[in-house]
Amino acid sequence: MAEIRTIVVDFKELVEALIKQQNIHEGIWQLYVEFGISAANIQSGENQVSPAAIVPIGKIGLTKVNAEGPIAIDASKVNPK
Repeated sequence: MAEIRTIVVDFKELVEALIKQQNIHEGIWQLYVEFGISAANIQSGENQVSPAAIVPIGKIGLTKVNAEGPIAIDASKVNPK
């Protein structure tokens, strides 16, 4: 049986990994997350139904920004040429 593992990274680590994976060497890049939204009626008790919002993550990526910040990294520092 395969070992079950969970690997967790913070947002800056994710941005750095994406910068390296995309072979980006310049610019300041920030985490980009695109959400969708749907609605459904869900069972919330034995004989009760409640409206609910469903917020799926549609896309995760990078977007170029002008300044470093909590989730924005300078690619030239983490992935120099």
